Amino acid sequence: MQDRVYDLYSNAHLFVAAIRVCEHQHSAPPSLTEVCKVLSFSVEKGNFICRKLKQMEIIEVVEGSYGDRLFIRDHLKLEDIPQGAESSRLEEELKKFQNSQKTFSQKVESFQSQQAQKKKDLFAEMEKKLKEQLEKKTKTP
Repeated sequence: MQDRVYDLYSNAHLFVAAIRVCEHQHSAPPSLTEVCKVLSFSVEKGNFICRKLKQMEIIEVVEGSYGDRLFIRDHLKLEDIPQGAESSRLEEELKKFQNSQKTFSQKVESFQSQQAQKKKDLFAEMEKKLKEQLEKKTKTP
């Protein structure tokens, strides 16, 4: 069974239905917290879904003196949301991030090994110069 946590399609349908239920029960447009309470969603999750639906022009958020109220603008656009795409997109983004971290780690390791080699070379050169100076001092009376 597919994980419903990131399934925007199903959550969007639930969210719009909850707006309708709250509107029916209270005879007024609901607030985000009322919708989240009906769905047992955290306010953060509800806010995320609300922003996505607002971007897609499925719902409208009207700011009033008694707080923000949610209105359904075009429920037919819910069907334009790809099913299950969020979880796969999230996995893709996670893989991209992990690959970029690996690349960054490799660059850091490469840089550190170059610095270590430079340090060795520098110490070897300094040692060579010191030996030459010591030899010159011992040869000259």
